[in-house]
Amino acid sequence: MRAILFDLFGVIARVQSPESQAVLERKAGAADPDRFWGAYWSQRTPYDRGDVAGPAYWKGICDTLGIPLDARLTADLIAADLASWSEVDQRSVDLLGELAGQGFSLGLLSNIPEELAERYVATQPWLDRFSVVGFSCRLRSAKPEPAAYEWCVRGLGVPVEEILFVDDRAENVEAAQALGLRGHVFTSVDALTAALAAASW
Repeated sequence: MRAILFDLFGVIARVQSPESQAVLERKAGAADPDRFWGAYWSQRTPYDRGDVAGPAYWKGICDTLGIPLDARLTADLIAADLASWSEVDQRSVDLLGELAGQGFSLGLLSNIPEELAERYVATQPWLDRFSVVGFSCRLRSAKPEPAAYEWCVRGLGVPVEEILFVDDRAENVEAAQALGLRGHVFTSVDALTAALAAASW
């Protein structure tokens, strides 16, 4: 194995906390959290893929839920959403440095909207560890769509079977494996470190 392709959220960055989710619910005035999150996720892929920008994404959600939306609320919802995805796991960041020091080529493949991609590029210098950065909003393809993986494989420039894909979602790992990549479903830094040490690459 010569390269490791990482997911971002749930691996290097943390997923939304209950507290950050509650902030979004309050700002939206969502009376029914289940309906709110159903609308949020049902419309997320076009946002991640760059088909729509933040204002259009939130208009779609609020229209679905019957929530009146103005420019101020739109800005507040976008800001709260970005904040909810901005907490980084320092242990994972440290692992990137260790793996780079061991000679692995590193890539990143994330389903992420443009506003959030811009925030990470502006605030997270560890992105420089990656020789390939695949943001779905810029690729116009989101996992588990094959084109997203294929773009990263081309960028890494090594045979597909020499790339390990690491993601916290099993369906994304399975999609990578269907294209010939190796796969690891991420649960913790310790588990990934143990899997790397135990494998005969």
